Amino acid sequence: MPLIRVDVVEGRDERSLKELLDAIHRAVVKAFDVPERDRYQIVSQHPANELIIQDTGLGFERSKDVVVISVTSTERSTKQKKEFYQLVAEELEKSCGITSNNIMISIVTNGAADWSFGFGEAQFLLGQL
Repeated sequence: MPLIRVDVVEGRDERSLKELLDAIHRAVVKAFDVPERDRYQIVSQHPANELIIQDTGLGFERSKDVVVISVTSTERSTKQKKEFYQLVAEELEKSCGITSNNIMISIVTNGAADWSFGFGEAQFLLGQL
């Protein structure tokens, strides 16, 4: 945890998707101080006409390389969130050649009772996590 959903324009091969997910995970581990095996990622590829990501009037352009990252997590500090945004941008540029204007991130928070990692149990509430 956190749960990461990544939406991209279709056309990336398996290796490129793995590099993308690995880069995002490195940012998660560092910014949110989670264990290496605390990894939950789902990637979806869409036809270009089904992924419309503009700039909210900020005046920059997006390309077919756009990446939308949706994070569901327990509460994180503002400092952690800002560090995560920066690390994702750095990691995706370095590992995948994706420029920061092509990265959109949204974080939605929830609480301990909102998670079950298996076995029909709420591991946070049981004190297992």
